[in-house]
Amino acid sequence: MNLLRKILFPFAILYGFITSIRNFLYDKGILKSYSFDIPIIAVGNLSVGGTGKTPQIEYLIRLLKPKFKVATLSRGYKRKSKGFILADSNSNAEILGDEPIQFYKKFNTIQVAVDVNRKNGIEQLLSQTNKPEVILLDDAFQHRKVKAGFYILLTSYGDLYSDDFMLPTRNLREGRSGAKRANLVVVTKCPESLSIIEKNEIRTKLKLALNQELCFSFVDYDEFIYSEGKTMKVEEIRNIDKLLLAGIAKPMPFFAYLQSKNDKRLIFSDHHHFTENDIREIKNKSQNKIIITTEKDFVRLKGKFTNKQLFYLPIRSSFLSASDNFDKAILNYVGTSTRNS
Repeated sequence: MNLLRKILFPFAILYGFITSIRNFLYDKGILKSYSFDIPIIAVGNLSVGGTGKTPQIEYLIRLLKPKFKVATLSRGYKRKSKGFILADSNSNAEILGDEPIQFYKKFNTIQVAVDVNRKNGIEQLLSQTNKPEVILLDDAFQHRKVKAGFYILLTSYGDLYSDDFMLPTRNLREGRSGAKRANLVVVTKCPESLSIIEKNEIRTKLKLALNQELCFSFVDYDEFIYSEGKTMKVEEIRNIDKLLLAGIAKPMPFFAYLQSKNDKRLIFSDHHHFTENDIREIKNKSQNKIIITTEKDFVRLKGKFTNKQLFYLPIRSSFLSASDNFDKAILNYVGTSTRNS
């Protein structure tokens, strides 16, 4: 795989050139971006997958929904539907995609929508009778057709964009200079022991402007696992033989948190669509032991196993030091923009 990526190096140079031209055309107004009279926050990354966008969106929902009418807009990756869809009680993962249906199931007071065309999606949301006061764009950092009012850029502690390179040689969707569009950068998946010296070193490596906020977060695992109607403490099942299953970009921390000596593991690709063959494989490997999966995978596996067998482990994004700076920046932007609109 590494040899193949080296062979593809010339294509990475070409891809980087194309994305830089595209960004230049948007920056100069030659390609048109559309703005809206409503606070719009775009969350995304420069690299492909695995930076923690879903828990970051959920953090924003929890922060904003007590004060504002919130809507999320995603493209609905790997969904089987087309066009704009607003989630309702008939929605499922096949209609919305795994992450949007997760938002809808967890936060029943917000609007959850999907549309590949983000401009059309925003227009459709704003045409609703009960239109939102703030829209969260999921995985939209490269979606330049819509100009968000506030950009949050995520980068993983163990895989900073400053150390990365363009696809297909490495994992960047666009050049590192794209980070200049961010109002706030969050270094995710940090060790909880990260020192002030290390934080300063990271800021230097990322080459942020003085007006760009920098925050550090870590993955905060729940103390319980959940099924439909049943809850168990993680400590209770830690030494019970079980099957751990994940179809996410970087599953190793999930396994490390739960795994004991005799546990079995199954790894699938990110956003994997589980086939009948997959279900049979999972049942054969589990041998009636409990199955613990990620929350994102649970919405696609629910109904395929009994409530006594299938569980999920929720995660949250938490900040290393007080989250006041992050919260203040978001609430100030949304509050000011709402008053102005």
